[in-house]
Amino acid sequence: MDAKRSSVSADLLAWYDAHARDLPWRARPGETPDPYRVWLSEVMLQQTTVATVRPRFAAWIARWPTIAALAAAAEADVMAAWAGLGYYARARNLLKAARAIADEHGGAFPRTEDALRRLPGLGAYTAAAVAAIAFGERAVVVDTNVERVIARLFAIETPLPAARPAIRVAAESILPTARTGDVAQATMDLGAAICTVRAPRCLLCPIRAHCRAFAQGAPERLPIKAAKKARPHRYGTIFWLERPHPANDRAVWLVRRPPEGLLGGMRALPTGPWIDEPPGLADPPAVADWRLLEAGVSHGFTHFELSLALAVAVGEGQGEGEWWPVADLASAGLPTLFAKAAAAVVRSKP
Repeated sequence: MDAKRSSVSADLLAWYDAHARDLPWRARPGETPDPYRVWLSEVMLQQTTVATVRPRFAAWIARWPTIAALAAAAEADVMAAWAGLGYYARARNLLKAARAIADEHGGAFPRTEDALRRLPGLGAYTAAAVAAIAFGERAVVVDTNVERVIARLFAIETPLPAARPAIRVAAESILPTARTGDVAQATMDLGAAICTVRAPRCLLCPIRAHCRAFAQGAPERLPIKAAKKARPHRYGTIFWLERPHPANDRAVWLVRRPPEGLLGGMRALPTGPWIDEPPGLADPPAVADWRLLEAGVSHGFTHFELSLALAVAVGEGQGEGEWWPVADLASAGLPTLFAKAAAAVVRSKP
């Protein structure tokens, strides 16, 4: 393998030049990459599929086409535009980083990996991706697809996540001095289209001649993943409060979640506590004749599973909140969890 490392990147780049995915955030041949688009796409793609991100990216760019436009945006608008993409801290950090770039860097992205790391929310991966793809810096970019390709290429037997330092060293060893961003994107594309989790298409792979796992005859067994721990289960109740005398259309009471924590700052249906046992009708948003529906909703977060009962009533909203037309809930920017709950209530016709 050592004697062939210099040709791995060349083979990857030749394949990429012919087979690169056409993605809206990528620069076309002859174009200069836009660091704003690179950064935005990398943040959106974290824990989210390309198919989901494509239309959301286009809508975002149409609304905030530059880093300056995003820096001037209202936080509520940014959070609403992010609704459905999950991991909402990403949206808050996008806005914080945009404002930091505007205020501290004259509206221009820092070029180096170290400087990018100092922006809010830019971790090691995102900083490396922007540095390599947008600015051609020699930065090591390792996402899930790259991780899989490199683990197989070098036959790294250590289970994940303990294997990640070795994978990073191996990925750096095949980086050329030029076109480092293209090598990163080529490896991502290879993992997405050829070196897939199951049934990798090795006969189409441009680097199979260098691949130790292919030579060993069982590339699909790598990377080895440590057994997952069972996630704890929590329970809660979502409250659907309709106003008693709607002038025309039905309206439901919505609130803003606290700015910090899960789904922070998002418009949502009121909830009670999320705890280890079903809380019933604890902490409703108003004094009313609450009724629990037979339907419920479930949602998986990174660290726990959540099962939610649905309670409905007619009454007056209390505290801070707003009445929102039921027929126009799609425009409220509800996170996926609350959008699922709203759909379940509407289907039940309380």
